Amino acid sequence: MARWLPRSTDLTRFCQKLNRVKTLEDNMMETSFNRCLSTIDLTLLGIGGMVGSGLYVLTGTVAKEIAGPAVIVSFIIAGFASLLAALCYAEFGARVPKTGSAYMFTYVSMGEIWAFLIGWNVLLEYMIGGAAVARAWSGYLDSIFNHKIKNFTETHVGTWQVPFLAHYPDFLAAAILLVATAFISFGAKVSSWLNHVFSAISMGVILFILIMGFVLMQSKNWSAQEGGFAPYGLSGIMAGTATCFYAFVGFDVIAASSEEARNPQRAVPRAIAFSLGLATGAYILVSVVLTLMVPWHTLDPDSALADAFYRRGYSWAGFLVATGSICAMNTVLLSNLISLPRIVYAMAEDGLFFQVFSRVHPHTQVPVVGIVVFGLLMALLALIFDLEALVQFLSIGTLLAYTFVAASVIVLRFQQQKVNVPVPAAGGQPNPEPHEGPSTGELKEYESFSDKFQLVDRDKSTEHREPGQLKAVFEPYLEFLSNFYPGEVVTVAVVTLMVSAICLCSILVFGNTHLHLPTWSYSLLLVLFSLGFLLSLLLIWAHEQQCSTQTFQIPLVPLSPALSIVLNIYLMLKLSYMTWLRFTVWLLLGLLVYFGYGIWHSKENLREPQPQRVSARYVVFPSGSLEERVQPVQPSSQPATGLPDTDTNDCRR
Repeated sequence: MARWLPRSTDLTRFCQKLNRVKTLEDNMMETSFNRCLSTIDLTLLGIGGMVGSGLYVLTGTVAKEIAGPAVIVSFIIAGFASLLAALCYAEFGARVPKTGSAYMFTYVSMGEIWAFLIGWNVLLEYMIGGAAVARAWSGYLDSIFNHKIKNFTETHVGTWQVPFLAHYPDFLAAAILLVATAFISFGAKVSSWLNHVFSAISMGVILFILIMGFVLMQSKNWSAQEGGFAPYGLSGIMAGTATCFYAFVGFDVIAASSEEARNPQRAVPRAIAFSLGLATGAYILVSVVLTLMVPWHTLDPDSALADAFYRRGYSWAGFLVATGSICAMNTVLLSNLISLPRIVYAMAEDGLFFQVFSRVHPHTQVPVVGIVVFGLLMALLALIFDLEALVQFLSIGTLLAYTFVAASVIVLRFQQQKVNVPVPAAGGQPNPEPHEGPSTGELKEYESFSDKFQLVDRDKSTEHREPGQLKAVFEPYLEFLSNFYPGEVVTVAVVTLMVSAICLCSILVFGNTHLHLPTWSYSLLLVLFSLGFLLSLLLIWAHEQQCSTQTFQIPLVPLSPALSIVLNIYLMLKLSYMTWLRFTVWLLLGLLVYFGYGIWHSKENLREPQPQRVSARYVVFPSGSLEERVQPVQPSSQPATGLPDTDTNDCRR
């Protein structure tokens, strides 16, 4: 029976395949896409993706069914958590200006299997985003005609009472998605021009809503007679926050379009900052005026803003809001249909998804196959699924992507920079032995024992420490950590930090409700997992990190990404168990695709060298003799990261 068990070497090689990282070319500005987008284009794309979706879809739904007027607080918390995630996206988008967004960022830092799962969930995120907004678009247009479209469909087509499905098929929502798919197929310039037009109308409507809303607001709608400001308490606020994350998906659209930006190093961070700031302000102000115009429990979740003006006697204003909101939702449909095929293209280009989706049309310079196929899938989702079920499913995919991008920032920031060592010409002799004076502080190499010898024992007071190495001030206390590869301890600490965060948030969310823990055990577990989280954070901080002035870098690393991880995990655990069940089923389908296709067709799999005889590598320290200080080292099977400016050391110190 033992002969059927896999050998340890086979398991090691298999795990290395799962965690191999993407190798990027030296010139990341080269692309088959058309780099034609400016900072304004990307900013309007982000505003359209965020404001059009959350403002007209979620405001009324969350206010009436989840948080009440405290939806304002939900948007503030969601905006803060999104800011932490947005900063991580901004750093990656400037440093890796390639399409793929969270998928690409995870691939170059965490590993292939994680990147595929993130990309798989991002696909679902964009499909659900487009389908949900299309249904909201249909609902607003129907409200203009006094729900005649809905009544006609229910009378002549019929209804069904199935959980998580709509009560009737929404043919109008499916039709608008098909029309938008046709426009997107004409290329990035046409899409950008349409987005500019619809975004301008959307911002004009928002200004109108704020002005009229402040005129018509009544403070009694927040009074105790109407249920108070927070009728569902803190739990409702946090549950509303998790759902409100749907509103801030727009900056992910900016990162996904970075390969078409003319100057992504500057345009991507600025566009993310501008669009997120404007969107957060719009959400908060519109939530204030909406819940003060009419009692929150009487809102129409399908078309809250237009219905509020109708009920206050301003039918013309309601008609204007409904018309403007339709234009705003068009920007969301455009942004989803722009980004989704490009992420599919990135996965297909890497060999992890079907190669047919990597084809780019020679004239329009867009992946037409991906646009058409996923446009049809969006239309199918909009035709039969319920809006609320789609929105909650969307939140979990977004939060998971934010979590992995934040972790990737920490891992990548503490990886070593790549050192390009000149390779001698074929048949040439190695360079003469370098000067051994201690004042040089340089690494000295020898060609002997059929391999290289590296002198690494330098004066620690003048030694330049690479990213991932222990800081000199902590070495007397944590000397045992100096024996690991640079960045290796940080990677383990990041995993420990994420596990501690999951356990800590699980106790906070389920400790008193589902687990019914006594007070002493509840407090003890909180303290233990909090200590694990803080110790992991301090251990990461004790190592050197990369400092670059070339591109944007998120401040306060590792604190900022760590806070983003905790907030994202907490909000994920606040979602319903049915959302988790659907999410698990989708992940299992993704694993079938990966192990059935992706792992075998991955381009990184083609780059892996065939198994050969491993020659030993030796390290010589100048302070001792050769026989006393030689250490054999196995060569690494993969680089620490796929970025051109990072790599691992060849030997342990």
